[in-house]
Amino acid sequence: MHTDTERCVRAVRSKDARFDGWFFTAVLTTRIYCRPSCPVVPPKPENMVFYPSAAACQQAGFRACKRCRPDTSPGSPEWNARADTVARAMRLIRDGVVDREGVPGLAARLGYSTRQIERQLLAELGAGPLALARAQRAQTARVLIETTDLPMADVAFAAGFASVRTFNDTVREVFALTPGELRTRAARPASAAPRTPGVIALRLPYRAPLNPDNLFGHLAATAVPGVEEWRDGAYRRTLSLPHGHGTVALTPHPDHIACRLSLTDPRDLTLAISRCRWMLDLDADPVAVDDQLRTDPLLAPLVDKAPGRRVPRTVDAAEFAVRAVLGQQVSTAAARTHAARLVTAHGTPVDDPGGGLTHLFPGPEALAALDPEALALPRSRRTTLTTLVGALADGSLRLGPDSDWDRARAQLAALPGFGPWTVEVIAMRALGDPDAFLPTDLGVRRAAAGLGLPATPAALTARAAAWRPWRAYAVQYLWATDSHPINHLPA
Repeated sequence: MHTDTERCVRAVRSKDARFDGWFFTAVLTTRIYCRPSCPVVPPKPENMVFYPSAAACQQAGFRACKRCRPDTSPGSPEWNARADTVARAMRLIRDGVVDREGVPGLAARLGYSTRQIERQLLAELGAGPLALARAQRAQTARVLIETTDLPMADVAFAAGFASVRTFNDTVREVFALTPGELRTRAARPASAAPRTPGVIALRLPYRAPLNPDNLFGHLAATAVPGVEEWRDGAYRRTLSLPHGHGTVALTPHPDHIACRLSLTDPRDLTLAISRCRWMLDLDADPVAVDDQLRTDPLLAPLVDKAPGRRVPRTVDAAEFAVRAVLGQQVSTAAARTHAARLVTAHGTPVDDPGGGLTHLFPGPEALAALDPEALALPRSRRTTLTTLVGALADGSLRLGPDSDWDRARAQLAALPGFGPWTVEVIAMRALGDPDAFLPTDLGVRRAAAGLGLPATPAALTARAAAWRPWRAYAVQYLWATDSHPINHLPA
């Protein structure tokens, strides 16, 4: 979009927050870059240059605006809607792969050479993988500086910098302030609530509108005891991370999601934030989605009644795949019971002084050693579960936000016991495909019958072609016609 100068200028002049993250405005006279909704007086059009990413702005020598903080804007929805190499690379960079494995690790995961990855990212985003990762490190450092009392040296290494000097230079270059000045500007007044030691509190921005009912309702209604819970108006869960583990509490507010993270190692902050945003689908463009679905006269009333529905996802694709198998042809309560038994038997215990979280969900390696006879499941489903766990454990099946959606579907469909429903629900909630569709789902079929949509899966799929590429969001609106607890924000 950044190449459409006229459209970008109109968005800046109208201060349209819907375009935050789609592009960034760099001002030639002040050498500052802003988000489109920046509250300051818009510069003259001839003084504006548009870039596709904050990293491209920084690489061109612009610093972040202190007023609108463009580095904290929602991520571009392009990376959630696309499955090409650039989109998959951006999802991996957002997950901190470059910091942990370097550019060669990023390229290896995508099946390309480092030169090809750098060329593709530079052509589309104006910055290579190192510059994109550097921009992310700068934002992580800012969060740690402003929300914790960690010494600056600890902040530097937790944010992924190789040295304190590089950390200092990057913060000064990106924000035009020293780390100490950033912390001083963010200091709370004496009347503010004190910070809780070991807890990082931050806001997760999103594009309005956002309807929290089905989003948090689904996560709470399907919560696995010990791993997830709804407490004091917040969805809480444990997180398994590369350097340790953590817990997170996510609370919906009218203009943001309040996020409270407790991590055993602050180096996992970037990944924890990324996974929380992914789970809540916060980088979606609800206006584009809803406008497309409104073109169907039978869906339009549902969209108008409660716009901004998101797709509830997961923080761990392998975990969700296991839970999808456990949930085949059983009630929500039965699926939770089966998952809780696995957690108790094979999950890693954790301490949670602030709630009732007790375990991490067991990973594929831990589940690979389970005794099938100990599972209270039909024999065919035991085979399905053990085959899935084995494929995840040996690496022959890799699931994640960076997956090639078509290839993952084919691999899943080749496993015993995996029908269209299981494959598509994993594609929707674990892989993040916005066009995943569940025509055989009982809730979808009931909603279709009630609305006068075609009743058979084949006919409904044909009708849903007009909803593409947002059929996963159409499923959320169809599910919402039912009184099931997944559709209601818990009290």
